[in-house]
Amino acid sequence: MERLVKSGPGWRLGWDPNAKEFQGLVGGTDWAIELTEAELNDLCRLTEQLAGTMQHMATELMDEEKISCEAESELLWLEAEGYPHTYSLRFILQTGRRGEGSWPDSAVPALLQAIQVLKVF
Repeated sequence: MERLVKSGPGWRLGWDPNAKEFQGLVGGTDWAIELTEAELNDLCRLTEQLAGTMQHMATELMDEEKISCEAESELLWLEAEGYPHTYSLRFILQTGRRGEGSWPDSAVPALLQAIQVLKVF
């Protein structure tokens, strides 16, 4: 598999299986950070987990209620904030070089789609 970079308004996601240390790339409109494979895997897993939680919460909340949900691993912390049908994402790397980034609610649906197919061969 060769290097792959997907992007759209407000987001960027990349994978380079041949890179020595940082195989992943995530970014927004004016920021980007390379991730190790483990960091990228955790980011993808936790993002999908939070997306499922937000979808489930739609049945529990009134239309005008906002929610904030968090998930974390040893490598990173992730937060979804907004309405169950439209929310922003924010992450913080918790090890090594540290870093953080966020995506606006308008970018999250396309980012979620890209995460689902990023490493599909």
